[in-house]
Amino acid sequence: MSQSLITDQQEFEDVCSQIRESGIVAFDTEFISENSFRPKLCLVQLATADLCVAIDPLVVDVASWWQIMVDNETTVIAHAGREETRFCITNNGQRPVKLWDVQIAEGLRGNSYPLSYERLISRVLGKHVTSSETRTDWQRRPLTDRQIEYALDDVRFLLRVHERQSDDLNSQGRLSWATEETERMIDDMVSERQDETWRKLSGVRRLNRRQLAVVRELFRWRASEGEERDQPARRVLRDDLVIDLARRQPQTESELMRSRDMNRSNYRRNAPAMVECVKAALAIPENELPEKFRKEDSGTDEPVLGKLLALTLANRCEELNVSAGLVGTSADLKELIRWHVKGSPEESRPLLETGWRAEVCGDLLRQVLEGRISLRVSNATSKHPLVFEQVETDA
Repeated sequence: MSQSLITDQQEFEDVCSQIRESGIVAFDTEFISENSFRPKLCLVQLATADLCVAIDPLVVDVASWWQIMVDNETTVIAHAGREETRFCITNNGQRPVKLWDVQIAEGLRGNSYPLSYERLISRVLGKHVTSSETRTDWQRRPLTDRQIEYALDDVRFLLRVHERQSDDLNSQGRLSWATEETERMIDDMVSERQDETWRKLSGVRRLNRRQLAVVRELFRWRASEGEERDQPARRVLRDDLVIDLARRQPQTESELMRSRDMNRSNYRRNAPAMVECVKAALAIPENELPEKFRKEDSGTDEPVLGKLLALTLANRCEELNVSAGLVGTSADLKELIRWHVKGSPEESRPLLETGWRAEVCGDLLRQVLEGRISLRVSNATSKHPLVFEQVETDA
């Protein structure tokens, strides 16, 4: 297996041709995200059965690689591939087509998720890899042999991991689960680029509709400003200050600067633009304001039901040797409770009632909520000590 740092365009194109011929490739990146609007790609690592190489994207145009990621012929293997997916969408405008995430796959064949790369390689292959270069400034050149070797270790073993995972999951009838869950992860990355991501800001759920409009205007402005200046959006205006301005709704620069946190020079410089955002939000007609978030609480029994379902889910996942953290969160359980209590329409089925999760736990959780299942302790020393039994009803 050959390995090197590639800085020549034609040599990189030859690597892409070899990858297309092999039909499967391991992929990872090194990047810097602290000082730019979007993470800056600093290194691309690729491995097939016959090669293991790092490409320097600061001197090589890696457009051919993004084309491989969106073709129907090449399976791309990654670990925790969210950032790699973002790079693909940003650089190619399309989503990866045949991506396999070994971190997700491992959560479907064991009860640990998410596993770090080091722990996953140790668990699946029994090999030890180091993480000594995690603080490397990947923009600096030249890269040392040690840095390149560390980076190549991130792809060197992925094809073997994929082979073992896919064989195991296929034997258990879970291969489609991994594909489905990776697609869901990609969906999340695609949705990040949509305009409604301002709704994820901390504290936004407590605001009224007019305040939400202010948040939306400020969020859009800071994203545009950050992209133009190539600065992280939060450096343009902190999240907590977006919420504060939405509550205070200052309509003059003097009012805006009354908060001591607004005294930074870049905030003072951008004060007129922020005031204009507030005014624009205040001018929006009532019927065009953003919708409020629905209340989280579905009733006084939700905490009790949530604990009951969490216990049920944990036992079920131990029984099937699937990671509960991958199957569902406490928020997913709350959504399921609201869906059943309020009788929401079928098309709005919650996460735990859809896809492979419905197979794992959906029917069981639904029957527990409907009182058609009882539970008892069968073996107190077992990792899944509970037994769930149908409740007998009068004919």
